[in-house]
Amino acid sequence: MWWGGRGQSFNIAPQKEQPEMGLSGPKSVQESGMPEPRSRQLGSRLASGYLPGEQTLAWAPGVRKGLEPELPGTLICTNLRVTFQPCGWRRSQDSPLSSEYDFALVNIGRLEAVSGLSRVQLHRPGALLKFIPEEILIHGRDFRLLRIGFEAGGLEPQAFQVTMAIVQARAQSSRAQPYTGITLSKAGQSSGSRKLPIPLLETSEDWETERKKQGASAWRVSLVNERFDVATSLPRYFWVPNRTLDSEVRRAFSHFHQGRGPRLCWHHPGGSDLLRCGGFYTASDPNKEDIRAVESMLQAGHADVVLADTVDELPSLADVQLAHLRLRALCLPDSSVAEDKWLSALEGTRWLDYVRSCLRKASDISVLVTSRVRSVVLQERGDRDFNGLLSSLVQLLSAPEARTLLGFQSLVQREWVAAGHPFLTRLGGTRVSEKAPVFLLFLDCVWQLLQQFPAEFEFSEFFLLALHDSVRVPDTLTFLRDTPWERGKQSGQFNSYTQVYTPGYSQPPAGNSVNPQLSVWDWDLRYSNEQILRFHNLGYDPEHCPDSWLPRQQSSFMVPGPPSSVWLFSRGALTPLNQLCPWRDSPSLLTVSSRWLPRPAISSESLADQEWGLPSYWGACPLPAGLLLPGYLGPQIRLWRRCYLRGRPEVQMGLSAPTISGLQDELSHLQELLRKWTPRLSPEDHSKNRDPNTILSQSR
Repeated sequence: MWWGGRGQSFNIAPQKEQPEMGLSGPKSVQESGMPEPRSRQLGSRLASGYLPGEQTLAWAPGVRKGLEPELPGTLICTNLRVTFQPCGWRRSQDSPLSSEYDFALVNIGRLEAVSGLSRVQLHRPGALLKFIPEEILIHGRDFRLLRIGFEAGGLEPQAFQVTMAIVQARAQSSRAQPYTGITLSKAGQSSGSRKLPIPLLETSEDWETERKKQGASAWRVSLVNERFDVATSLPRYFWVPNRTLDSEVRRAFSHFHQGRGPRLCWHHPGGSDLLRCGGFYTASDPNKEDIRAVESMLQAGHADVVLADTVDELPSLADVQLAHLRLRALCLPDSSVAEDKWLSALEGTRWLDYVRSCLRKASDISVLVTSRVRSVVLQERGDRDFNGLLSSLVQLLSAPEARTLLGFQSLVQREWVAAGHPFLTRLGGTRVSEKAPVFLLFLDCVWQLLQQFPAEFEFSEFFLLALHDSVRVPDTLTFLRDTPWERGKQSGQFNSYTQVYTPGYSQPPAGNSVNPQLSVWDWDLRYSNEQILRFHNLGYDPEHCPDSWLPRQQSSFMVPGPPSSVWLFSRGALTPLNQLCPWRDSPSLLTVSSRWLPRPAISSESLADQEWGLPSYWGACPLPAGLLLPGYLGPQIRLWRRCYLRGRPEVQMGLSAPTISGLQDELSHLQELLRKWTPRLSPEDHSKNRDPNTILSQSR
């Protein structure tokens, strides 16, 4: 059941020497007798099961429980992870970092020790365990559960040691310096021979290629932030209107929160443009030239402009975090909620409500983009959370090319990674008030679309699961940093720069050496070929490929909106505005919040139900080809069972599949379980004291 959780092996910055755990085995592995694998792999030490700097802290033979039949093997704790190695299991050289039995320390949400009727939760290194555990339960933040039972017969001290080692290693991992990821130089692979799976948008050439691909002829690649002296949370390059000078861009961006001014997200082939920006920094005092530059960038050459209040109708970050915590608690195997009240408790978490809100908002904005030739601007105060979620969903609903496997990966790279979504803070930061799994909420929304339109997406549910689990696997820098500046600084990509918005960082070392990092999109280094094949949706209709869609720049596809019209889209309705900027002809606005715009009453109908939300004299507009309008009411929004109920094997075993491709996946899943459960060694072998270094070094 590999999709129940991908491997979570990773490398971190050098740590202090771990305390002696009293083990007979070696504390670290620095040498390997394995032959050097092919250049595309992560080096002999990775293929042999160990990562650079990884140290064995404790180990004990045990039995993985929760599935029938049970799997005998060995539980191993290192300074990087907890892994269970079944007897006879061999780590593949094709995917040295991938194992469903690995739990990264950072992914452990709760650890419980059980002995008879006693159950103790172990949270910190000072926690006192007064009994020899018969079982330990490791609850992952990705909804996985690892349940290991220990046998008696003189092995009790090892069970105690491995349990306490996990507690200490987990605590030390949380206090260690940020993970640095794995560099490709450690893989025995030169940077020059690396073939990128998708453009990482780290060069101006990448952005120019993407601009031409979208047909955005009225836009250009701006170099104004090449040294990150406009905003460290923005990428080095982004798209601005052709007629806007970089000097104007620099001044205009200073009037937006965190310097995140309006940039192009996506150019619709019919002529519309989707933009995103931060909130107006109303405490600034722009001159008339700056105001004109701001308005010109927001209009993007269009007479019809819509400002979409992104956070309106959507949950706050605290709401998302609380809902996710409640959902995880509800989906635990030992949840105290009665079976007949489980569905009502699920609704009480509000998670599905927030999925509905996001899909409805994205659906309405998609109508705005596709119904008229206009500029639609997503505005969020920080421009780093729900702007990325909505812009991504809008493109998935409106652009068939975004629904391909490569197109979706490029979309995530552009709208989340390059755009500066604070992955590290939202998913693993130390400040609880800033945690919120917004990206995981987005993946749930994508899964809902995949269920409603199974023939429209080239990627499968298993690809979404792999991406879901990758956010807490620190073997790459993709989800390890909050900004592109931090990723580039870590890899030594930048020779020099100027920092303005991120105090407390020092200058990177001078020189031209670049240490290329492993990307989350390097799937072939982290998954086997068989697993990658399951990323593809067998029910995808080839007729939905981009080549069969609309030609680029089809002028008759959409009609322009009324001249010189400015609208606010908020609470499901369009409200006319007299001005785009809060500073023009209104000095009193300089002292009010960025959420200065009027609040209309929330509409009970979607824009599509309101004839696209436009005045009747504009006329109705037919639904354009390629546009998906999802359902978001009642049972149309479902629970992602394969993801959230992975700790309940009985639910996964009986999971039905509504499509042919789903049935094929279910059959493959059962065949894989049968293969893994086939014993390769005699039952008594698992009780022998085996050296964990020998176990981890086995490879195919």
